Amino acid sequence: MSERSEARRPAPTGAPAGPPGAAPTVAIEVDGEIVRVASDITVAAALLLAGTTAFRRSVDGAPRGPICGMGTCYECRVTIDGLAHRRACLVPVRDGMKISTAAPEP
Repeated sequence: MSERSEARRPAPTGAPAGPPGAAPTVAIEVDGEIVRVASDITVAAALLLAGTTAFRRSVDGAPRGPICGMGTCYECRVTIDGLAHRRACLVPVRDGMKISTAAPEP
């Protein structure tokens, strides 16, 4: 089989049909809503792709979100599977993960 025809082969059952080489997806729960995201990204990337920009609130109520993307600023802290203050930019997503941004409108 040629490389060209290999790229057009349908995805196996259970895998997403997408561009060749695309990562499979996983389902995560964000503030009670199920979101499907690529399996090879961080929680911060998944939240941003889902449209979430306020990951938490500061002590004065201002929305806060990721700044550095490498774990230094601590602005991307969320609750993951019941564990608070996890840095979303350092945690890879996994199927069934439950994420709470704790950033409701004031």
